[in-house]
Amino acid sequence: MSEVSIEIGNRIRYFRKSRKMTLEELAELICKSKATMSKYEKGEISIDVETLYDLAEALHIHVEQLLYHKISNNDSPEREIKPAFFRGLNHFYAYFFDGRDGSLNRSVLDIFSQVENNKYNIVMYMNCKDLEQYQKSENTYWGYIEHFDALSIIELTHQDNPMEKASIQILASFLDAEMKWGLWNGVSSRPMMPVAVKMLFSKKPVKEDEELIRQLKVSKEDVRRMKLYNFFSVV
Repeated sequence: MSEVSIEIGNRIRYFRKSRKMTLEELAELICKSKATMSKYEKGEISIDVETLYDLAEALHIHVEQLLYHKISNNDSPEREIKPAFFRGLNHFYAYFFDGRDGSLNRSVLDIFSQVENNKYNIVMYMNCKDLEQYQKSENTYWGYIEHFDALSIIELTHQDNPMEKASIQILASFLDAEMKWGLWNGVSSRPMMPVAVKMLFSKKPVKEDEELIRQLKVSKEDVRRMKLYNFFSVV
């Protein structure tokens, strides 16, 4: 069993269970036997490209969400156009403080295929309980990340509720650093209303302590700038 087949199988199983589908139901949708479907999920046999697309369609997800991307910190020619913060990354982390229940919200963003110059497919797994299995998240968003000279912009749509759209702006991504600040603006479902939240982005998981919470909370300086400009901003 290869590492790639095992990881893809794990993702198929996760999305199948999240859709409350049985092995038999998924197997029937892609015209395969239950035994074959079980082997796919266990990583015992590799999956051809056509079947992979059939699985994605049956699970109502994008095919990239089933693919396994090995972590790489090396630059490659197709990544050279990326700003320094994103160079060599195929995923990164995001954190914000949720004042509704006083919790830390951690997310993982996977960068996938290039759409056009400086623009890439991206998936955001929001509110992950376990970063080792971050696909098991409260919400999943699909969209694009686009890089400009001054900042990078991410446009997202909720995978299950297209009404929930969001935009993220990450400051000065052309400068290399382990962490960057950005702003999330979108829709809250608890309660339903437009929101804006400051968000910390990191190349690696960060230490989750009181200092991180302090940085993520709205500060007196944040309030001062809001009163001065009459809008919420991060620097």
